[in-house]
Amino acid sequence: MAAHMRWALQLLSRSRNTTNLRFQSRSQIHAERGSGKVLLQPGTRTAHLSVRHLSIQTQDTPNPQSLKFLPGKPVLGSGTLDFPSPSSAGCSSLARELFEIEGVKRVFFGPDFITVTKADEDIEWVDIKRHALEAITKFFESGDPITTGAVHPESSLSEDDDDTVQMIKELLDTRIRPTVQEDGGDVIYKGFENGTVKLKLVGSCTGCPSSTVTLRNGIQNMLQFYIPEVDNVEQVEDEVDEINAKVFAELESKLQD
Repeated sequence: MAAHMRWALQLLSRSRNTTNLRFQSRSQIHAERGSGKVLLQPGTRTAHLSVRHLSIQTQDTPNPQSLKFLPGKPVLGSGTLDFPSPSSAGCSSLARELFEIEGVKRVFFGPDFITVTKADEDIEWVDIKRHALEAITKFFESGDPITTGAVHPESSLSEDDDDTVQMIKELLDTRIRPTVQEDGGDVIYKGFENGTVKLKLVGSCTGCPSSTVTLRNGIQNMLQFYIPEVDNVEQVEDEVDEINAKVFAELESKLQD
């Protein structure tokens, strides 16, 4: 059983491209308080921002369209919050600022990280990263609340949950969600019906080329191993996500014409 658990977790894990920013040879960004200047030294894709002891680290994700920012301090503290479009960012000044950056398509907050997803693979990360670092630094200096909206908490157990649903939620919260969050995303429980677990993938998981592999070979295999009642796992989207995707596709089509 232990060996199978390790195998399933390996399927969920991604190769991480995290750099120790203590070394001076790494690419660094220094923000000079009061001057409004940010100087970027060429180097690797990992950057270090130092303002009043605020250290922001960037980390690649399995989705080449998404980049994870770690400010070295709590963001939400617990839970996650997804902003699929600018219109959904009314509850967060930071999310609104990030959407002001040209090329940003989606913003996602985690317990201690922020994931930014760009609109197109042809858009370079250099400018987006620089402006995002500035926005994040400015926000944490302001002391404003990260959000006034509800977050996606752990899959809270309900008195109406049967034993199978309780086991699904517990496994998601203790084994699966922490691993997915390490890659800048999250998995939200949406229901269990006729042997099918319905999950919503958010953050860097949205549009990720490897999300299907994660869903089938990682999450589904693990749930089936521990819970015989699970037949398969299905990815679902909220109605607002489907509308946003349609609107964005139409806009992209018009820009190409």
